[in-house]
Amino acid sequence: MNQRTYLDHNATSPVRPEARAALLEALDATGNGSSVHGEGRASRTTIDTARGRVAALVGAEAGGVIFTSCGTEADTLALTPDFRRGETPVTCDVLLVSAVEHAAVLRGHRFPADRVEVLPVDARGRVLMDPFAAALERHAEAGRRALVSVMVANNETGVLQPMAELARRAHAHGALIHTDAVQAAGRIPLSLPELGVDMMSVSAHKLGGAPGAGALILADPNLRPAPVFAGGAQERGRRAGSENVPAIAAFGAAAHAAAAFVEADGVRINGLRERLEDALRCEFPELVLLVGDVDRLPNTSCLALPGVPAETIVIALDLAGVAVSAGAACSSGKVAASHVLGAMGVSERIARSAIRLSFGWSSGEEDVDRALGVFRRVLPGLLRRRAAA
Repeated sequence: MNQRTYLDHNATSPVRPEARAALLEALDATGNGSSVHGEGRASRTTIDTARGRVAALVGAEAGGVIFTSCGTEADTLALTPDFRRGETPVTCDVLLVSAVEHAAVLRGHRFPADRVEVLPVDARGRVLMDPFAAALERHAEAGRRALVSVMVANNETGVLQPMAELARRAHAHGALIHTDAVQAAGRIPLSLPELGVDMMSVSAHKLGGAPGAGALILADPNLRPAPVFAGGAQERGRRAGSENVPAIAAFGAAAHAAAAFVEADGVRINGLRERLEDALRCEFPELVLLVGDVDRLPNTSCLALPGVPAETIVIALDLAGVAVSAGAACSSGKVAASHVLGAMGVSERIARSAIRLSFGWSSGEEDVDRALGVFRRVLPGLLRRRAAA
């Protein structure tokens, strides 16, 4: 337990040194970004610098960045029926979401339940194009504007969606499209213009910033979603409440650092993941690698040991010094199979045993070495218990 191996970066990533320094510097400063005195102007400069850095991470305009408290709030801000483009109302009549979205999208939207349609996915978790096109055409023919929300990369499997094609089809039918890029930002190169989406959600703590900051990034800064709550005129009237300057400063520093290394880090981290997966599959053929044959994030691996509950594997690894996540959701002491794996048609026996390993900016070869050592000590015992059950 003296040396732990952290393989849960998709849950939260350690704070980068650059982000920590920016956070501490902002904590030592005094001033509200809405004030006109020197201290207030200094805080406004800190916020604007961070805004530019977050925008640059995804090739967006700084004016399109709306800072929020987290990715969930950014999703909720985006998923509203009511927008304005300048002074012109833009109303969305229905919300189309993929079946594998994060709960922040599936439950965090502001549409009535009867105006939400769930899009099916294939066995790899990618949106099925024919049903998607049919839904867009059906609503367009009925005079309904759709708002589409599909994540760039899945938080459990890492699978990448064909966002540019989804956006092209959505816009061809007059729809708006939002993407939750919380897991992708800072891990793979992203370009808001190339993806073609109208809105993108990102979160600081997934890429090495501090918790407490996220952002909704608009391709067109003149597009304004209805605010989540009323209040002051912060963020150009799009998100009321005094800005969390220290968390925003750390967000900007983390985004700047991630952008500088995103391609090289992606290659390096992909090598770590492949080395771990190859060794585990060779030594433990009982392990099932889910979605190993499709484009996914370089850092994410979803594995299952059928017949052994995911929480049992997670606890055994944790006690031995390796932190991973279960692919199942736990609520009130009951463990349910992942809705993501269920939508993909994965059997419940496999889904209930699925775990997620996720690397990040601070991961190195030593993490793979230690993880392999722990798996070699832990898995044989779990397999014996499975056989005896």
